[in-house]
Amino acid sequence: MDRSQTLSPRAIESMIADGHTIVISQGRVLRLDGWLDKHPGGRLAVMHMVGRDATDEINVYHSAQTLQLMGAYRIGRIAQPWTNFTPPIRGGIFRKYQDEDESLGSVSDDEEPALTSKLASLNSSTTSLGLTSGDELKPFSEPLIRSVSRSSESDGYDNGVDFNHRRAFQAKGDTLDPDPGSKLVAEYPLPHLHCPHAYTAHTVQEEINKDLRDYPSLDAVTQRGITAKYQALHQRVKDEGFYNCRYLEYGKEFVRYSILFIVFITALRAEWYMTSAAFLGLFWHQIMFTAHDAGHRGITHNFVADTLIGMFVADFCCGLSIGWWKSSHNVHHLVTNHPEHDPDIQNVPLFVTGPAFFKSLHSTYYDFTFAWDGAADFLAPYQKYTYYPVMGIARFNLYLLSWLHLLSPRSMNLGSAAWTRPTEIGFMLCYWFIFGYCLLWRTLPTWPIRIAFVLLSHVITFPLHIQITLSHWGMPTADLGDAESFPQRQLRTTMDVDCPAWLDFLHGGLQFQAVHHLFPRVPRHNLRRLQVLVREFCAETGIEYKILGFVDGNKEVLGRLHEVGKQVEMLVQCQKYMAATGESGLH
Repeated sequence: MDRSQTLSPRAIESMIADGHTIVISQGRVLRLDGWLDKHPGGRLAVMHMVGRDATDEINVYHSAQTLQLMGAYRIGRIAQPWTNFTPPIRGGIFRKYQDEDESLGSVSDDEEPALTSKLASLNSSTTSLGLTSGDELKPFSEPLIRSVSRSSESDGYDNGVDFNHRRAFQAKGDTLDPDPGSKLVAEYPLPHLHCPHAYTAHTVQEEINKDLRDYPSLDAVTQRGITAKYQALHQRVKDEGFYNCRYLEYGKEFVRYSILFIVFITALRAEWYMTSAAFLGLFWHQIMFTAHDAGHRGITHNFVADTLIGMFVADFCCGLSIGWWKSSHNVHHLVTNHPEHDPDIQNVPLFVTGPAFFKSLHSTYYDFTFAWDGAADFLAPYQKYTYYPVMGIARFNLYLLSWLHLLSPRSMNLGSAAWTRPTEIGFMLCYWFIFGYCLLWRTLPTWPIRIAFVLLSHVITFPLHIQITLSHWGMPTADLGDAESFPQRQLRTTMDVDCPAWLDFLHGGLQFQAVHHLFPRVPRHNLRRLQVLVREFCAETGIEYKILGFVDGNKEVLGRLHEVGKQVEMLVQCQKYMAATGESGLH
């Protein structure tokens, strides 16, 4: 195959239908079949990019050396601009060539816009609502929004577009008023609220409508303009040295970790067991921030070096698999707050962060269906009260997830990353030998002290779990479709936490989650400076930069949990009404 040929969207669609892993990057068509099982970040991170222009995602997640190596997978180029397909993992449907008259070759410049427009209508952006694991749409849950791009807008974009005044629509009664850039059609009037399915559909639609009102339009011109400004910002980030790690700051971190560990050991030897447990918990809380940095290759920017740092900190010192974290976290970054795909918000029945969970929802990460059942009906209304207690013991769940990952086929990497799984297992076994046998069994004298030591040391880490959830659980979970650009989705679903600079050590960089989601490999000690540029970017594009203080951020999350809990109470009332009357509610 000629690697310089221009491949049509129809040709690329057919290749994806044949099972090939096709990703677009910088105008190049990459066939990543041979890389899928070797990707250190996991298969799913690649699968979520199939059929999409993943230029921004690929550039911010990979080093310059890796980007050069990707050239070996090039099989052609595309005629710009590109209209994203919905990846197969997200329910996208692709057609093979049906007859011998269709050619797999390139297309002329005249044919390209017509084909792109045709595919836009065939694979139009839809909400995630109503897609079952078999890609069937139930009558009550058909796509609520259909996006039909104007072919005239595929000719380019205007960097001078006024982002602040381009909104997707303005609500008028029960219909949507589309703007010239993106025709958005509401297909349902206000549903009969006695029907649980219709109530769920209505609640999800309200969330979508709100985000479409509050954020820049999804039309091609606006989103390409946002992407162009984001790419210019990324170039500035590279030029101004934001990727340069300030190793002196890690020297300070090491001193702090050492002090906490020394106090833990000293108190243990003095038989001040609860004091020792508290400082062990503080040590775990602080050192895991470095594991997060290493998992993103934000320290040395070298895969082997950062992976070993991450393994030592997470697996050996804390008993948590950095491989599990990377597998889950990479997907979280790419599909942030997407109910079907982001494992970080898939916590039914304990927590429900959006109405999309009200129907049984199949997780593409866990390959498991989170059934909406009586337990969810009962627990969700109380989730604002159970939030802090569950965060206090969340570390025990991380142990379980770590071992489930290491013992599953998902942790088996091929190629240059094949060594990671056995190394992790070795480090994890060392942790449990030291913590479980040497400390708990051989050093602590009685079972009550052992139990109290374990509980206190683990509960002390709960601020870390609060910090992890704080930036996303209070933010939207609505899926606005494939037309939304990478930077807009990251900023729409992520919140920063405001704090004085002297408290940065306590938050470990996680207070800059919105900045981090835009530039995940930037070392955390540079994020505060980078925040200034991100604020400027948001002001230029009209994307809200959400930032709250720690207390207000907690109120935001609790308010969201309370709001969804009230929605569940209404859902239960609908179910009771149907059970009592026998009415379907589908009027």
